[in-house]
Amino acid sequence: MLDPNLAPQFHGWKATRPPRILFLYGSLRDRAYSRLLAEEAARIIASFGAEVKIFDPRELPMFNSVPDTHPKVQELRSLSLWSEGQVWSSPELHGQISGILKNQIDWIPLALGAVRPTQGRTLAVMQVSGGSQSFNAVNTMRLLGRWMRMFTIPNQSSVAKAYQEFHEDGTMRDSDYRDRVIDVMEELFKFTLLLRDQCEYLTDRYSERKAAPKMPQL
Repeated sequence: MLDPNLAPQFHGWKATRPPRILFLYGSLRDRAYSRLLAEEAARIIASFGAEVKIFDPRELPMFNSVPDTHPKVQELRSLSLWSEGQVWSSPELHGQISGILKNQIDWIPLALGAVRPTQGRTLAVMQVSGGSQSFNAVNTMRLLGRWMRMFTIPNQSSVAKAYQEFHEDGTMRDSDYRDRVIDVMEELFKFTLLLRDQCEYLTDRYSERKAAPKMPQL
């Protein structure tokens, strides 16, 4: 259980509704530590008051192998549009994110007509490793987040020797790693509240306004 005293304090800031957070994870194993990490983080941020959904990547086809009308593709894209913030959790494989996570990101386009499914959303990145601590996967996810026009928060989580960090029931052991996950979820919660209602203003671009008809040049 999370100590309720650890819930974020907002000094008078009152949310009109819960922030909507989507979790993506990068493994199909029965005991996938990237999924367990995502589920632990989801419980934590839900305890702060967020509305949480976790996408199940099973049965999502390889990118471009089927039309984008496929039900799992439509589910993923709908969830991305629903979200105001996202969390990406990947194992580090050969020094990079997993193909399972990259496949999900590839299926989310930069634009659907006039709508951008990820632009302006906040993003938190997390990784698990089988050995010593590494940051290759989270660094790659930061690059992808920038490409997807997301606001990636400064904090991040990298859990080394993940097989040692979870109980049999899948919950995370009390440790410095779990404390960092709490820090990351608290920061994501705050940034999402602060930025979500300013998304249109923050992502407005001169070059796009200039290309619009009858836009006077500065």
